[in-house]
Amino acid sequence: MRFAPLQAPFHPRGFLRLVGLCWLLLAGPAHAQSRIESAETVPATNQWLQPGDRLQVRLQGTPGGQATFLGTHPLTELPPAQAGGRRGIYQGTYVVRPGDTLRNRAISFALLLPTDSTRATARSRSRVRFLSPDEPQLAVTKGPLAYLNYGLGEDRLGGAKLGYLDSLVTLHVTGMVGSQYRVRLAENQTAWVPQEVVRLLPPGGFVPTSLTGSWSVAGDSLYDTVQVPLTARLPYRSELLTDPTTLVVDIFGATSNTNWITQRDGIRELGDVHYQQVQPDVFRLILPLRHAQAWGYSIGYRGNTLVIKVKRPPANLRLRGLTVALDAGHGGENVGATSAAGTQEKDLTLAIAQKLRRELEKAGARVLMTRETDATVDNGYRVLLLRQLRPDLLISLHANSSANPAVQGTSTFYRYVAFRPLAWALYEQMRSTGLKGFGNVGSFNFGLNGPTEYPNALVETAFVSNAEDEKRLTDPQFQQQLAERLRAGLEDFLKATRAKGPRGWLLHEPARN
Repeated sequence: MRFAPLQAPFHPRGFLRLVGLCWLLLAGPAHAQSRIESAETVPATNQWLQPGDRLQVRLQGTPGGQATFLGTHPLTELPPAQAGGRRGIYQGTYVVRPGDTLRNRAISFALLLPTDSTRATARSRSRVRFLSPDEPQLAVTKGPLAYLNYGLGEDRLGGAKLGYLDSLVTLHVTGMVGSQYRVRLAENQTAWVPQEVVRLLPPGGFVPTSLTGSWSVAGDSLYDTVQVPLTARLPYRSELLTDPTTLVVDIFGATSNTNWITQRDGIRELGDVHYQQVQPDVFRLILPLRHAQAWGYSIGYRGNTLVIKVKRPPANLRLRGLTVALDAGHGGENVGATSAAGTQEKDLTLAIAQKLRRELEKAGARVLMTRETDATVDNGYRVLLLRQLRPDLLISLHANSSANPAVQGTSTFYRYVAFRPLAWALYEQMRSTGLKGFGNVGSFNFGLNGPTEYPNALVETAFVSNAEDEKRLTDPQFQQQLAERLRAGLEDFLKATRAKGPRGWLLHEPARN
């Protein structure tokens, strides 16, 4: 018996697959193609940069290649451990040099593998402009609520504000990221301004500077007023310090040519005013106040003269005769926080504000309301309205909310440390209702806490998102109790203020509950 040799049937398709697999195993990496999946500036938004600034870029593509941007500038491929476990992440930095030109162009990228003859290319979606120090870019503020930010940070309340500015203040723009311009205030001092509150000027202008003239201080029936003549509307920053109470105003770009300060009749609140040239381009006004509790101030321009108006304390420091502004938060289309049961913040704040209004009017106060009905009222409009009405102080009423339904309690908020005593007095009385304490919060970047013209505090009455707090907030009797406690908080604030004499000295120890 003969045995034929064992043979598998021949399949041409299988043979070709085997050959292809062997070719890939032997030559695969050498024939990988250069590919860019994404390439962008960091941050991925339009930017203006000046000499000394860093242009940062990031590319994601085929690993193991040589990546460049702006023609020949290299990017470094990051180890996977440094790139969150990903491969093919390249990053690069270029420091802008004097004489560099780039006018609102996208950034070009290229990636080439050692074994590939074809480069992959890409362009950023964002555009970059290099600013020339020889052609200063200027802007002027517009509108009544222009402001400066410390940096680019954002949250639901906006960026952290350095301060507000009058209109037509000239700013030196030295950069841009997204929707904010960077402005130079002084040597080594910058700020950021939203594009919406400034107007760019055409080229050819000079960076604003000014000598200060000799300035004056005078008083009328309500205010002590400081006037500092300048030759341009320069940016400024103010801070109201405590212990002792002192208003400090920095004027950026100003150099002293003040040879005297005329102090006229009628000055009652300001003490020994003076100035310092804290650096060559920062002129500092130091305005001591005679009373421990400040009652507000405003800053603006009359022509090119900077005018600072410091408000005096009310005549008798009692509710009778005091002008109190009440702000019922939200309203109309802006419903605010809503509970699981459908309770809306806008309704609670209006109900409590109306009850508080009656309590204050019974005590002889004059009450101003930012809204009296279920109307939509913009917060910016409320601030402008209050500037016109000039109250002695403001309470803004709200109801809090949290994603955690167990969170509850009452809290008060203030922005300026000089107004903390008002917020604290209200907080102490709110806690006496039996509500848990959630805290007295400072440096609160909310629009109604922004004005410096009058002491102000925001009251988060309780958490509408908490079932126990919500039950209390919707009870008319508890709303009435809140109104009575808030009135008592104002009385405590006024009593403590009366107990303090000039320059922060305590005349006698206030009574304790």
